[in-house]
Amino acid sequence: MEEQGTDRRLIVLGVFAVVAIAIVAVILIAQNSGGSDKSGGSENAYGCKEVEKPGTKQITLQAPPQTVKKGEKLTAVVETSCGTFEIELATDEAPKTVNSFVYLAEQGIYDGLGFHRIVPEFVIQGGDPQGSGSGGPGYSVVEKPPANLAYTKGVVAMAKTGAEPPGTSGSQFFVVTGADAGLPPEYALVGRVSKGIDVVEKIGKLPTIGEEPEEPVVMEKVTIEKG
Repeated sequence: MEEQGTDRRLIVLGVFAVVAIAIVAVILIAQNSGGSDKSGGSENAYGCKEVEKPGTKQITLQAPPQTVKKGEKLTAVVETSCGTFEIELATDEAPKTVNSFVYLAEQGIYDGLGFHRIVPEFVIQGGDPQGSGSGGPGYSVVEKPPANLAYTKGVVAMAKTGAEPPGTSGSQFFVVTGADAGLPPEYALVGRVSKGIDVVEKIGKLPTIGEEPEEPVVMEKVTIEKG
């Protein structure tokens, strides 16, 4: 009888061991599968989170009333899949353009949109609801930029087509990554990168197919801080 009891204990211990091994195996499989999961939990070779390509947004808005005050201290915090950078908004020089940018950010329009255009040592461009470079919010505003404006590294301005008047803007914006983009003062000023220029530079160095990044770069959230 004692020998049979010992056999039973050995069988029970054996079952526990098998169960433990199975649990460890499941955990390891789950961890390994994270490498190919593009839910934002893993990083690619360039130090950016792996994310899915943004979908399109259908947006038709009316131009907002002017609520931003000239000289008001405002900062846009741009959280991307490659890190966070901040923009000191140019409320003194471009209150109308900043007002529209703030409105779009507060409406959540920029959240989930990508940087669809990367030109090394020139600009990174994003904020297009269509992701193609041709989309916008359904309205435009016009505010001619300062005549002496130079588009140097870290300057943030609004994109426009060549046919639109100087200072026209919708939702698309660009950040200058080169020492000087050499552009004429026709692009509405938004502000200047005040923190996280290394993140902007990282995005600007990502490999591209044409001008589109090989792997998606997404603005996860854009928030406006006052004061």
